[in-house]
Amino acid sequence: MNKRVILITGTPCVGKTTLAHQLSKQLNAVYINLTELAKKENLTTGEDKKRKTSIINEAKMRRKIRTIIDKTDNANVIIDGHYAAAVAPKSHVTRIFVLRRNPVELRAFMEKSGFQEAKLWENLASEILDVCLTEALRWHEKDKVCELDVTGKTVEDVASEVTAILDNRKKCRAGCIDWLGMLETQGILDEYLKV
Repeated sequence: MNKRVILITGTPCVGKTTLAHQLSKQLNAVYINLTELAKKENLTTGEDKKRKTSIINEAKMRRKIRTIIDKTDNANVIIDGHYAAAVAPKSHVTRIFVLRRNPVELRAFMEKSGFQEAKLWENLASEILDVCLTEALRWHEKDKVCELDVTGKTVEDVASEVTAILDNRKKCRAGCIDWLGMLETQGILDEYLKV
C-alpha cells in the first residue's frame, strides 16, 4: 500500500497542531505529535535547561516513526512538529508543509501563549530567518516542500489549501515568503529581530 506521509512544521504558534488535527480528521489519518511521542516513548537524551525543553534523540525518534508508518494500515499519516523534517524518514515522506506567519501577528500569538524574553525573541528570529523552511529543504527534495503563509487565515482555509496541493489542484512552492525583507521595508526589523 502506498502511504501518504505528510509533515506539518513551522515555528511555535503558527498553527501546526490545529491544522494537523483538522487534516487528520479530514483524511482519516494516523496523527503523530512529536512532543507527545517523545514523552510517551522516552525518545529524549536529557533536558535543555536554558530553553526549558527536552533534547530529542533523533535516531531513536526516526526509528520509532518509521515503525509506526510501516505498521499502520492507514493510507495517510500526519506528523506534527517543528523538527519533523529532521526526524521523519526521508524515504517515507510525501509532502512537507512549512507554515509561516507574519512576525507581527506571530508575536501577538506568542505573547498570548505566554512566550516572553529570550524564548519569544529566539522563536521570532526563527520565523524571520526561515529556520523551519531551511531545515525542510536541507533534509528533503525541494519539490516535496510547500511553504504556506497562514497569516490571517482560518484553519479551514489552510486545510483547503493543503488538500488542494495534495490533490494536485494547486502548486507546491517554497522560498516565496520574505519576512526579513518585509520588516526591513516597513522599518520595524529592529523591533522583531533581537537575537
